[in-house]
Amino acid sequence: MLSGKTVVLGVTGSIAAYKMANVASALVKAGADVHVVCTENATNFIHPITFETLTNHKCLVDTFDRNFQFHVAHVSLSQAADVMLIAPASANIIGKLAHGIADDMLSTMALAATCPILVAPAMNTHMFENRIVQDNIEKLKQYGIQVIEPASGRLACGDVGKGKLPEEERLVAYIQKEIQCQKDWAGRRVLVTAGPTREKIDPVRFISNHSSGKMGYAIARAAMLRGADVTLISGPVSIPEPPFVHVIQIESAEDMYRAVMEQMETADVVIKAAAVADYTPCETSEEKIKKSDQDLSIALARTKDILKAVGEKKRDDQVVCGFSMETSNLVENSRKKLASKNCDLIVANSLKEAGAGFGVDTNRITLISPDRTEELELMSKEAAGHQILDRALEIWHQKNDGSTRAGV
Repeated sequence: MLSGKTVVLGVTGSIAAYKMANVASALVKAGADVHVVCTENATNFIHPITFETLTNHKCLVDTFDRNFQFHVAHVSLSQAADVMLIAPASANIIGKLAHGIADDMLSTMALAATCPILVAPAMNTHMFENRIVQDNIEKLKQYGIQVIEPASGRLACGDVGKGKLPEEERLVAYIQKEIQCQKDWAGRRVLVTAGPTREKIDPVRFISNHSSGKMGYAIARAAMLRGADVTLISGPVSIPEPPFVHVIQIESAEDMYRAVMEQMETADVVIKAAAVADYTPCETSEEKIKKSDQDLSIALARTKDILKAVGEKKRDDQVVCGFSMETSNLVENSRKKLASKNCDLIVANSLKEAGAGFGVDTNRITLISPDRTEELELMSKEAAGHQILDRALEIWHQKNDGSTRAGV
């Protein structure tokens, strides 16, 4: 995911420094070329050998280290980096950066950096809330440095409050968001639906389907990584929410209809990946339906056709993408859906295709637009998400500026 990217991690003197070993390891596993710069105080909490073992690079501490392979290290490495993350960032390093002080390797390298800089403060709650520290944090933001909000909880000193370094996965997610993908979706708003709906029968039973939400979540995450402002309307699923995405949790088909109608006004692209129930019980019992020796029949009513409603309401500059899961006549049935729902793109797959059904991490999709049918090979849902976004962006450009490019 991060192959060919260079990441510099700056570590300062904080008990949370131990978390950065896992961050470095995760970035290396993702393919990044990782370099670590520690302040002298940081070495009291974690030994440089730990980072050297994980990254296969010398951990820099001394500004005048003559054994480092780069010429004038604080300049050459900072300019080679695609992103620099300083975490944990002490009040001391935050104050230095805010006032242009460069008296060690880390502060000197940060001032010489031309890449995006992320700073993750970690310190005692009262220190973090100190007006001086807060003023320095505001200065960093004014200078274009992205500040990652600390987490709240019990701190190493025993206090409870804001000041914890976020978990390693969160820090890695910030780096991925910054450098993993080209930002060809920047400035655009994407609305994605995902997962199943639940149609309530009584307080303990409902009608649903096997959708896991993985495809819709993969699309939402891919769009976020490519710079889009993403809103995800999700039915009940058991997978983590994608980071940096506005998630609206719903339960029933009616809930999803209302949420989609409310959110689509501001969207440039609407991608309907959810498996919405076609039918819902005509009546919902307020009490649990007791079983008996007799058969039970439940009268069902048709739910609102959300994709059709979106297609009827869409603006000329909007792109609407629907999904079609079939068991036969895949292309023929999907083309009918493309026309009847007034979509610009249909993502079709067959429930009978190995690796393309519900709940799996792969998909084999066919992209169908009015002028094209593209059958794609089996791939991960993340890769499929990017393919869908490529085609949707191409259609968006055709509508809005007449070009066929897949980027800006």
